[in-house]
Amino acid sequence: MPSLNQQGSERALTLPFWAALVLAGLAGVVLDAGYPDRDMWVLAPVGVALMFVSLLGRGPWTGLIIGLVAGLSFWLTHIYWITLYLGPVPWIALGGLQSIFFAVGLSLTAVVLRMGPRLWPSRLGRLLVVPVVVAGLWTAREAISAVWPYGGFAWGRVALSQSEGPFASLVAWVGMSGLSFLIVFLSALTIQLLRSVQLDHVQHAAIAVATILLLLLVPAFPVLESGTTRLAAIQGASDAGLNAQYEPGQILNDHVSATLPIIGEDVDFVVWPENASDIDPLRYPQAARVLDYISREMSAPVLAGTITLQDGTYFNSSLLWKADQGAVDIYDKVHPVPFAEYMPDRAFWRPFAPDLIDLIGRDYGIGTRDNIFDIDGVIAGIAICFDIADDQLIHNMIDDHAEIILGQTNNADFGYTDESVQQLAIARLRALESGRTVVNISTVGTSAIIGPDGQTIDRLPTWEPGAMVQTVPLSSTITPAMAGGRQIEWFVSGLGLAGFLLCALGTRLSRQRLSSPER
Repeated sequence: MPSLNQQGSERALTLPFWAALVLAGLAGVVLDAGYPDRDMWVLAPVGVALMFVSLLGRGPWTGLIIGLVAGLSFWLTHIYWITLYLGPVPWIALGGLQSIFFAVGLSLTAVVLRMGPRLWPSRLGRLLVVPVVVAGLWTAREAISAVWPYGGFAWGRVALSQSEGPFASLVAWVGMSGLSFLIVFLSALTIQLLRSVQLDHVQHAAIAVATILLLLLVPAFPVLESGTTRLAAIQGASDAGLNAQYEPGQILNDHVSATLPIIGEDVDFVVWPENASDIDPLRYPQAARVLDYISREMSAPVLAGTITLQDGTYFNSSLLWKADQGAVDIYDKVHPVPFAEYMPDRAFWRPFAPDLIDLIGRDYGIGTRDNIFDIDGVIAGIAICFDIADDQLIHNMIDDHAEIILGQTNNADFGYTDESVQQLAIARLRALESGRTVVNISTVGTSAIIGPDGQTIDRLPTWEPGAMVQTVPLSSTITPAMAGGRQIEWFVSGLGLAGFLLCALGTRLSRQRLSSPER
């Protein structure tokens, strides 16, 4: 049981250190259960709140250890799918790196939870300022780890847990980072209400319910259609993973086979996924003839993912292909995945796991082209696989007037694991955030078309070939999240970091007063 003692206007609920570690480990698993692969979104803020409880009464060093346990518990559960084709070493390495970020963030949070109520002792300070600072620190940690090192890993953000929940529509107003901030704010507010001794239980409940209702009553941002387009999205159900054994051309043939049943459909364009053509049509005429045939028979351009070789560098590319014209536009993936699509600092990492490092036999280059295609007047934003998780790339395509987002991906390496569902959650939130239809088309699933309101327009079963043929809305609406851009993230992160610095300064001044001789 936590010890209970009075500290001014706050109730200190401090667990024994061993119990705090156990709770932190449990909290990470609870947080993971809040993501769409478990379909229990309400558990995400609960998991965050349990982490905060484990930090109560802690200083920065014990907070660091507790944060590391919470981070390992969450990350090693959340990204266990990595082990399917890469084994345990990358799983532990990536989970461990993200857990270090987690540990530092919760270490700073421990300082705020301990010093904040003393620095801001009023009701407003304890129930507004402290939760704002705590949520800001969480958002800052997510923002930093999303871009650094090696381009970052924008996965596992708290916002992504809410793609199927009632708070999802808020993302159009405040963006991904803003939604993370609000969810963590609710968790921190709950903890501060539990710590308060000046409010009775009725007031506690009233404040909590009023805050939740206030967020739930925010209307969905209105999205106006600028037109429609009719498209076909093809899932070839090809085992196109790095470890798969297949004959050259098999993946291309699988996507041709899945397209043939819809020949004659009146569509504006056809979308194939990432790596749908395992033979580069820019270099091999037989692949070019296949794309020419599909484009001619469908009377529409084809967007096909492939690996290209340009000026001696390999790229993960998407081609806009028209019959008898070839590739009229190319997008090269801007955010290749480190330790999967390229090996950063190969000479440094190779001694740790030479067999694993050598598995990545070629390094893909970082694309420099814009990420939009003009498809006969329809401006489409192109996202290849993990591109969909990169905030800046989404802002870039909207700034360039994209009316629809086409997310081409290859999830074959991850089998039937949670990875594809987690990626679909990102796509769903991107649809709401940007006010655009998002086509998430995979070689194997989870493939779906998501409308600007976040609703599923069409979906294909995983690991089964098929086609989605739908007329979908286009939009040029600029949501507040897109208008605000990364500034929302910087603002709330800045509040958190500024609040922590004030708490750290207050802690130092308190220690100086205690250590100085009495006069």
